[in-house]
Amino acid sequence: FIGFPVGAAIAYTLGKTGGPNSTVALIAQRQHVAHHGVTTGAYREVLGNPHVRTDLYATIWVTLISVALVVLVSWAIALYLRLTNNWLSRVVSALSVIPLFIPVVIASYAILTFYAATGFMKTLAYHLGWHSFPTLGYTLTAVVIGEIWVNVPFGVLMMSSGLNSVPNALIEAARDAGASLPRTVRSVLLPMNVIPTVIVATFTGIYVLGSFTVPYLTGPSAPNLLGVSMQQFFGSFNQPQQAEVMAMIVFVLAAGIGTIYVWANVRAAKRASSTT
Repeated sequence: FIGFPVGAAIAYTLGKTGGPNSTVALIAQRQHVAHHGVTTGAYREVLGNPHVRTDLYATIWVTLISVALVVLVSWAIALYLRLTNNWLSRVVSALSVIPLFIPVVIASYAILTFYAATGFMKTLAYHLGWHSFPTLGYTLTAVVIGEIWVNVPFGVLMMSSGLNSVPNALIEAARDAGASLPRTVRSVLLPMNVIPTVIVATFTGIYVLGSFTVPYLTGPSAPNLLGVSMQQFFGSFNQPQQAEVMAMIVFVLAAGIGTIYVWANVRAAKRASSTT
């Protein structure tokens, strides 16, 4: 159910239009056919398209910025929940997971309601005398906001799980030895929470790379993420071969991120086996 379609898609991007690709090849436009062997014409066309390259750069930058901000926000919330135990921390804990129960479509329209040209923030700023408040709706900034909204709950849950597994005795020992709170976080909590941090970063990166709903509803017409460009090439331009080439590019990028996750887990396993 997974391997066969992936293999057929790879073959189609290399010009194999027969067999399982024969139906889509009948209706496709601008496709590159390999009569003997394979052809990389579709890859050359896609990567040579300046609009696609712009979308690729936008996808990479939005992914990097979203991952950095999700990790930062998740760490800040999880650390606050780990070090405090009052009514405010319980409220923050409840609010941080609310996006898990809100559909992405509704969240995307909520972002537009707040940040569009006629949205709440623009209107509030206008009534306060700030007439130059930026319009964030239908921009890549709105896409980043949406990706953070969607991924922070998972990040907080993972970070909180990792931080809660750190024994209180280690924290108290560091404080008794004269370590300040920032030094305790840097020397005790951070090293023992590397794997959850890597998991949050890699899963967020893979999700943003392949996301469609958030950039489609909140992003600009151009440039936009490759997930939206794939849909346009497949549905609007009737160029499925080029769309599958973009899918392969996203797959390669996601595989690179997944390699970091595997490397971190292997390294952690080796370190655990060396200490036992």
